[in-house]
Amino acid sequence: MLIHPQFDPVAISLGPLAIRWYGLMYLAGFIAFLLMGRRRAANQPWHGISPPDLDDLLFYGVLGVVIGGRLGQVIFYEPAHYAAHPLEIFAVWKGGMSFHGGFLGVLAAMALWGRKTGKTFFQITDFIAPLVPLGLMAGRIGNFINGELWGRVTTADFPLAMVFPQIDRLPRHPSPLYEAFGEGLLLFVLMWWYSAQQRPRASVSGLFLIGYGVARSIAEFFREPDHGIFGQSYIISMGQWLSLPMIVFGIWLMVRGNRRPGGNGDE
Repeated sequence: MLIHPQFDPVAISLGPLAIRWYGLMYLAGFIAFLLMGRRRAANQPWHGISPPDLDDLLFYGVLGVVIGGRLGQVIFYEPAHYAAHPLEIFAVWKGGMSFHGGFLGVLAAMALWGRKTGKTFFQITDFIAPLVPLGLMAGRIGNFINGELWGRVTTADFPLAMVFPQIDRLPRHPSPLYEAFGEGLLLFVLMWWYSAQQRPRASVSGLFLIGYGVARSIAEFFREPDHGIFGQSYIISMGQWLSLPMIVFGIWLMVRGNRRPGGNGDE
């Protein structure tokens, strides 16, 4: 069996200043957003978003990710813990970020940015959707480095079975790596391919919702379920509950967009 390497979560220590791998993974995701976004803006002018827009767009996105992601973790997954330790809500450098909370935070941030710039909501989300999966992949790698979000128990002869010594000596799925591959790399390839051509408005956003929702729901079968606000469920996990409306709404967006005559128009 494989054994989790038990990485030191601190990448660089400079006296009282500690730079953690988890934070560096987020930084890598933001850098990927800028680099790929500039290429997307330059090669796909139909979005109406130019390379100079990206710095401002990223600033709003970072606020949405951090605030929404942390509040999502607090509300959806660990409300009792943070109610007992409220000051830990601000300790984002220790990990503990909910994708679904961050997703809602980004949506709110994009709506604000659209209001400021006069751009439509789906005009913005269709542009950023293919840029998100690489950031998700980086975040899941950060989870793995931290030794968190370990998987369910599996058989010792499973090729990828891994022991997480900080938990127990049982063979488990390395679920953060599964998620990095599915929600990250595979979803990025799918989104980048689909968005290479001009699509009906909101269709790219819809595909992202479907792709992420399906990938996350599959990954949840291998990940140790979180307790969440409904308790711990081994039938339908909190991640699957939260992904279900994403899938349904994503299907609706794609069907609606492809049925509209002249579906490339703004909304």
